[in-house]
Amino acid sequence: FATLVVKCKVELEELVKIREYLQAKGYVTDLFSDGEAGYKGFTKGKYDLCVLDVMMPKKDGFTLAQEIRSINPDIPIIFLTAKTMKEDILEGFKIGADDYLTKPFSMEELLLRI
Repeated sequence: FATLVVKCKVELEELVKIREYLQAKGYVTDLFSDGEAGYKGFTKGKYDLCVLDVMMPKKDGFTLAQEIRSINPDIPIIFLTAKTMKEDILEGFKIGADDYLTKPFSMEELLLRI
């Protein structure tokens, strides 16, 4: 099960923890630290799931999700973000998110949502 994880580079420690946790649970996990790199990685790889932050440099997660959906309308997308306002959550689902997880979150909850 291959997972694309795209989160802001500022949160590198959290990003590494997510990767290590998912790898320990048997997931192949590729990390990208901004939206443009995530898009390039998605177009070059084969993924079963995308976990995206909303606030990222170069390209935000909502835009990235729309671009990913235009390539693969069936791939599951989970937003993992600090954006907790109702409008943001609704926007995430409107553009096609399968789930929306806000911070703080537990690794166990992320795994169950996957």
